[in-house]
Formats: sequence, structure tokens, C-alpha cells
Amino acid sequence: MKQPRHVPVRTCVMCGSKAAKREMVRVVLTSQGECIVDETGKRPGRGAYLCHRPDCWERAASTNRLAHALRGEVSVSDREQLAAAGAALIGASVD
Repeated sequence: MKQPRHVPVRTCVMCGSKAAKREMVRVVLTSQGECIVDETGKRPGRGAYLCHRPDCWERAASTNRLAHALRGEVSVSDREQLAAAGAALIGASVD
């Protein structure tokens, strides 16, 4: 019998929920200090994961918890882009 394939599990930095890596969204702090959503999951830089809950994305954009998890600063413009990306992802998953 074949062994079942290992599925990597990640934790949302906002709510602490655990899910398969492919079900989470990776946010990366690049070496240039830019905080972006990583759709591929392979961009270089310090990464953190967020689930698809709207309140997690709102808290990520409004609190310093994401910056703490990324071990860096998240600028105001990056926070606005995260809020917009979260709204787009949440809207896409509802449709």
C-alpha cells in the first residue's frame, strides 16, 4: 500500500487557524521592504500566512501583528494594498 502524501499545514497569523498550505494566502516582506501578496507561494523574503476570513485581512491591514510576524515594518501604502487584495480574494471566493 502507498503511504498518503504529506500535506504541509500553515497557521494564520491573525486567528491561529490551521489549514493546508494551498488553502492559505502567503504575504511576503521582500528584501526591499515591500509587503506583497505572494500568489505563487515561492517568492523570496520573510513570509506569513493569512486565511480567507475577512476579519483576518482587516486586522492584518490595521494592526501591527502582521509586521511582527514578518519581522519588519509594513508601510501605510502596503497596508492599503493588503486590504484591497484581501477584499478581492474574499470577493473571488464568494463568487
